[in-house]
Parts: sequence; C-alpha cells; structure tokens
Amino acid sequence: MHPSTRSHGPRTTRFVVASLAALAFVGLTACSSASSATPDDGADTAASESPFDLTSANVDDRVRIDPVPEAVEALEESGFAPVQDGKLTVAHSAYEPPLGFLAEDDNRTLLGVEPDIAQLVADGLGLEYAPENVAWADWPLGVESGKYDAVVSNVTVTEERKDLFDFAVHRNDVIAFAVQADSEITEIDGPEDVAGLKVAVGSGTNQEKILLDWFAENEQNGLEPGEPVYFEDNAAANLALASGRIDATFGPNPTAAYRVATTGESKIVGSLNGGFPENAQIGVTTAKDNGLVDPVSIVLNHAIESGDYAKVLERWELEDEGVDEALVNPPGLPRED
Repeated sequence: MHPSTRSHGPRTTRFVVASLAALAFVGLTACSSASSATPDDGADTAASESPFDLTSANVDDRVRIDPVPEAVEALEESGFAPVQDGKLTVAHSAYEPPLGFLAEDDNRTLLGVEPDIAQLVADGLGLEYAPENVAWADWPLGVESGKYDAVVSNVTVTEERKDLFDFAVHRNDVIAFAVQADSEITEIDGPEDVAGLKVAVGSGTNQEKILLDWFAENEQNGLEPGEPVYFEDNAAANLALASGRIDATFGPNPTAAYRVATTGESKIVGSLNGGFPENAQIGVTTAKDNGLVDPVSIVLNHAIESGDYAKVLERWELEDEGVDEALVNPPGLPRED
C-alpha cells in the first residue's frame, strides 16, 4: 500500500513493483500512491454539478497567508537554499480530484487540496510558490537530487521513506467504503458489515489486506465471507456500483468524497485510517536533513492555529482528514518484511 518509488537499488525493487500494481487503479488504491490517470466518471459531470470551481479561476480563491516571521527566521538559520532563488519549487502529480489535478480550461494550472497546501507553505516561508507537475514515480529522485524543494503529492509517512526524506504532516490518510446513494447499506465498520458483499478494491493495497482479513474472519465465524472485485479504473468500478454488480467500493476517502460531492450518486458509509491497524499520515516531503522541514512545520502549525488550514480542507470537503498538529517525522508505517 505504501511503496517506495525509488527506481534504483535492490532494496527497493519490490516496492517499485508494488507501486506499479497500485497505480493501475488510482481510485481504489492506497492514499500513498497516485498516478497520471484521468479522473473518474464523476469528474466528467463536474462542470455542471460540482460544488468546486474546476477552472483556472479557482486559483484566485486560494487561501493565502502572510509570511510567518518565525518560519522565515528558521528558514534563514537553516542554511537551506531553494532550487530557484526566492521561490519554493514543489512537485505535484496531476492525477485525481480533489487532491491534485489540472484545470479543465487550460490543462496547465494545478488545482486541488495539495496545491492549496503548498501555496500556504510558500506564503508562510515568504517565497513564491512554483508548482511542477511530475509523474508520481519521479518525485523521489527529483527531491533527493535537489531538482525540487519539496513534494506535496499524497505521500504517506513510512519508516522506509524516512531513511531518505523528512516529513511535515498535513493530512491523515483515510480510506472509505462507498455505496450507491439509494443503497440499504448504512454503515460499514467491521467484518460482519461486509459479510456476503461484493466490494471493489485495489489489488496490492492495504485496503485489500483489510478486506481479505475481514472476509476470512467472517468465514471463521460461520458468516458468508464476501467477495473482492477488481477493476482496471474508477469508471469501471463506478459503473459496476451504479448497475448493482457490486455492493460497495473501498478506497481513498478523497476520491470517494469527491464523487459524492460532484455526482450525488453515492454515499460514504464507513472509513478507516489508511494504515489500519497502524496510523498513516500524509506529509509535505523534503530531502533528508536539508533544513527545510522544520520551517514548513512552523508554517503549517501557524495555519492550523489561525484556522487557515481548516479553510483549505473545507474548500475541498476534506475536513475529516485534518490533523491537529503538523508533526515532523512522526512514527511511519512499518517497514515491509
């Protein structure tokens, strides 16, 4: 679920394979991975039904803040030198609303909660925000090599990644069960709730592991276990849900919440932390020990205290993923065996 995407060295080979498997199904994959896949069929109707402005004009409504003196001072004292003088160069991947995607009217402007968070950080550091749209698999080498100052692209904190990167937490990793809006299913929060259900899930993800464990527990308890169903992309899964061929989907909360908000055709009936049973969090990611992460954390904590951070999440209806503190390098998901 939380693969490292460094493309060199035998230590990470298995993570690269896992990443490629996860990327094949963005909408139901784990929140630590992403792709350049186009948005699902819910996004296709967003122009007429979405509560979000998906055009480049959205940038004008971004939450902006003044430089945070403490953060600016910390940045100066850290010795960190931005890639571009006076700018914060941030790597993003345009893959899925509401996280990060391209404006529908110019196909260049990056929109979403991730660019909004990056804008806050740049403002607070007294730097100009310079976004770069990159393939998700390319950010590790880009940050390590100094091509980018940071990445804000749904990167989950893991112990493996902490060997090479620093993190300032800005969101909780949440995964959700979604069903059709008229479904009789009202809650899924344990194994018995998925007994006998057909549930779409991404192969090789942590949510698949959770689901299969729940199915096995049902079988042990004499219940009908349930059945995992796999699709190539979001559109296929959503079509199957709409037609009644499956009962639910299980994937990243942002994707599920976006479809609920833009189409009204589905509803969320349960959620878990994406690292269940561990606690997974998403962070602004910088190169290890380059001095940037602490100033970033200062800005984020200032925005949390001022309420500006909450405004960003509210803009994309992701309030349930908010954090109370922008911790630096908190315990990450365990290393894989």
